[in-house]
Amino acid sequence: MNWNSWSDFFAMGGYALYVWGSVLMTVLLVAGEVLAVRMRRKTIMKLYGRWVRSNRRESNENEA
Repeated sequence: MNWNSWSDFFAMGGYALYVWGSVLMTVLLVAGEVLAVRMRRKTIMKLYGRWVRSNRRESNENEA
């Protein structure tokens, strides 16, 4: 498509609401997914750290 001006580009041939709404929803969903993965990773790393410390304590108690 060729646009004669920036306003024509942003109007998207009369489909601006659909196009830009879709772009916005996609960006929001991807950002939400990134945040969810970060939070889940943080939780998993915290649980893994507890598990490692617990195993170290058990190992030290068995040696004594």
